[in-house]
Amino acid sequence: MSWATAFLSNPDRFMAFSRWAAPLFGGIAVVLGAIGLYYGFTAPDDYQQGQTVRILFIHVPAAWMSMFVYVCLAVASFLSLIFRHALADAAARAAAPLGAAFTLMALVTGALWGRPMWGTYWVWDARLTSVLVMFLIYVAYIALRASLDDETRAARAGAILALVGAINLPVVKFSVDWWNTLHQGAAVFRAEGPSLAPVYLWPLLIMALAYMAAFGSLWLVAIRVEVWRRRAEAAALRAARA
Repeated sequence: MSWATAFLSNPDRFMAFSRWAAPLFGGIAVVLGAIGLYYGFTAPDDYQQGQTVRILFIHVPAAWMSMFVYVCLAVASFLSLIFRHALADAAARAAAPLGAAFTLMALVTGALWGRPMWGTYWVWDARLTSVLVMFLIYVAYIALRASLDDETRAARAGAILALVGAINLPVVKFSVDWWNTLHQGAAVFRAEGPSLAPVYLWPLLIMALAYMAAFGSLWLVAIRVEVWRRRAEAAALRAARA
């Protein structure tokens, strides 16, 4: 983790990197998203789910990203709490709204998928409930940061909440294995290999990469905005004291 601490302790280095990396990731996301949507929505209907299977290409990457972004939030919070890196805290704060957006997308598209498959938009099973809890933790983190004026206190309180909330991650991941749920189990990342047909698997993986690239671009931009905001506030404070 030494490379991460060295990078996060130098905001100027990050700003130079993100200046070209953010638009690059954004362009990659657009290209991969177009390819993934084309192959996904031209794939044949599923023999059981019919055209509804196409929600797969929107819902599953959003669900994966909801967990991945929380991992990013937790790691950034840990670095902020232990090493006091302001850029790590900025990264954590910037990640939370993006994670909440991905999680909300997963919940909404999951409900739309569940209605024709299960006959209802929502059931209180372990997977759906644990994802809802993750969304509420994101919202609580955002609200906590907004409610505290002291940046140091807000960073510490937010980091603690994010790290405590990380306990929910294995519950989300393994809920379908630990409990009897309506939600289907893993179909891609399995020890015996993916169970999805290639005609669905490849567009899904392309869309997942598109989501990942989009997050990378948006996250870098959001961190840059947070850095600029803090620099502006620091400059205004210095001017007021002069």
